[in-house]
Amino acid sequence: MENDFFVGWGTLTLINAGLAQGKNRSGLNWFFISLFLGPIATLCIVVLDRKPD
Repeated sequence: MENDFFVGWGTLTLINAGLAQGKNRSGLNWFFISLFLGPIATLCIVVLDRKPD
């Protein structure tokens, strides 16, 4: 059961990195932020506007 939690959290960090890159933000930075904040980081990424090129 404990491994399922880590797999889900790890998947969420990868999804957040992809979302961040789609909004012209650093995927690596958001990957590490997501390790600590998880779903809260997802909410932040979704709410943030796209960064200009």
